[in-house]
Amino acid sequence: MNQKSVYGLIVDNKANKPEIKKAVERLYNVTVEQVNTIRYPSKHKTRYTKKGLRQSNQPAYKKALITVKTGDAIDFYSQA
Repeated sequence: MNQKSVYGLIVDNKANKPEIKKAVERLYNVTVEQVNTIRYPSKHKTRYTKKGLRQSNQPAYKKALITVKTGDAIDFYSQA
């Protein structure tokens, strides 16, 4: 059974797929087969507290789903 490893990373909003691929390969010493990106929009939160109405903003971000070559793995804990 061929199982590929897929990792989700939050990346810079301005980063494109080739830049993400080069950075991941350089940082984690793996071969990246595929990069998929998802942009999440900012969200407005409203909370009602004792002090009244509070509004806040959750910033927008971009997530990259990285598929690495079979047999490769990213070990986040050894990268100190």
